[in-house]
Amino acid sequence: MAKTAIVTGGGQGIGRGIALQLAKDGFNVVVGDLNEKTAASVAEEIKALGVDSLPVVADVSDEASFQNLVETAHKQFPTIDVLVNNAGIALVATIQETTTAEFERIFRINVNSVFFGIKAVTPIMQAQGGGKIINASSIAGHQGIELLGPYSATKFAIRGLTQAAAQELAKDHITVNGYAPGIVLTPMWDLIDKRMSEIHGVPIGASRQKFIDGIALGRGEQPEDVAGLVSFLASSKSDYITGQTIVVDGGIDYV
Repeated sequence: MAKTAIVTGGGQGIGRGIALQLAKDGFNVVVGDLNEKTAASVAEEIKALGVDSLPVVADVSDEASFQNLVETAHKQFPTIDVLVNNAGIALVATIQETTTAEFERIFRINVNSVFFGIKAVTPIMQAQGGGKIINASSIAGHQGIELLGPYSATKFAIRGLTQAAAQELAKDHITVNGYAPGIVLTPMWDLIDKRMSEIHGVPIGASRQKFIDGIALGRGEQPEDVAGLVSFLASSKSDYITGQTIVVDGGIDYV
């Protein structure tokens, strides 16, 4: 029987890359996303790979919406073997200019969603004898980055939730790990670069290139690079790994 994975933010960028990789690995994939059209599009791509897929519109910052995502997935598929808490947003601004509303919003989307996801899938995974929860952190969750203060704070928080949940759920044969990407060439980094360039008064592309110049492997990251790590964490090869947030950044120089 094929296993099933839920990927939040699966309609684009890193989430799409992860969803397609898990499909290639033989998982049925539930694509959770705010955007109905992109979720449906990725689900069709997945079906073309020979496995089943279900697109579900979900606002992961809302607990009831996340619960509905998981319940809908479980009605369609007998098991929920993997949850990838991938959905998230960035905010580029100084701490001084960040409003309280913006700070609270990024925490709702980036951190609350992980909390909601863990709570929603745990009873199902406990009942079926185990599972894997995989959370999106960032290199900004290992070292705070200028102009990404609130974003960095959310990614540090996700590492903490990952470690605590791993300890609590180990007895239930549920592993909890994270992945920490670097400079992934997606629309999110287009926005980060644009805003950083405005603040620093440099040309578009210069801020991103400064980060890329510090990558040992000499190139920006692709969603497939992240998906390869998630593929490993979702597989039986990672069964003895839990509580870890693994950096996948090409060997970046943080300084």
